[in-house]
Amino acid sequence: MDEELDRTLDAVGPRLKQLRMRRDITLTALAEETGISVSTLSRLEAGLRRPTLEQLLPLARAHGVTIDELVDAPLTGDPRINLRPIAGRDGAVVLPLTRRPGGIQAYKFVLPAGDDDREPDLRTHEGYDWAYVLNGTLRLVLGEHDLILQPGEAAEFDTRTPHWFGATSAGPVEFLSLVGRQGERAHIRAAPRSAQPE
Repeated sequence: MDEELDRTLDAVGPRLKQLRMRRDITLTALAEETGISVSTLSRLEAGLRRPTLEQLLPLARAHGVTIDELVDAPLTGDPRINLRPIAGRDGAVVLPLTRRPGGIQAYKFVLPAGDDDREPDLRTHEGYDWAYVLNGTLRLVLGEHDLILQPGEAAEFDTRTPHWFGATSAGPVEFLSLVGRQGERAHIRAAPRSAQPE
């Protein structure tokens, strides 16, 4: 048991370094983000010091991962529920909510506060997307339209239309995204069905 714990803790350093390099940030920037000194971060990454829970919490938050992912804890329970978040560029986090072949795939996106003057990098791909804002303000550029969506608002579009998602300078945004195959449409009922005449 102690040997397994030692191996787990020894593997944390390289994982911390890998996460920081993937985000392309310096130790100084990470120190400002977490409140952990540069020298301590350097020693943690080099494996010269073992992390405490007080250090793992801000590091996991900064890198957009769970503590389980930082320490490479074994998966437990239902594998459909135990899906790992994916750290994206600029501190974005994508959490897959489904894992099945074909059909509609669901994701939760958490994007950090954005720059309102940023020039969006519009993309296209095969498929159909539905986005629903949970918290914050979502900026959606869809073709020639520049839209601002608030919590409870949704957008539905063909992903062959050039598009881009981002947060505004007002703060981070959380939204759900359902991505389906080309031509697959959502079945939306806007009002209850009325009783059929006899």
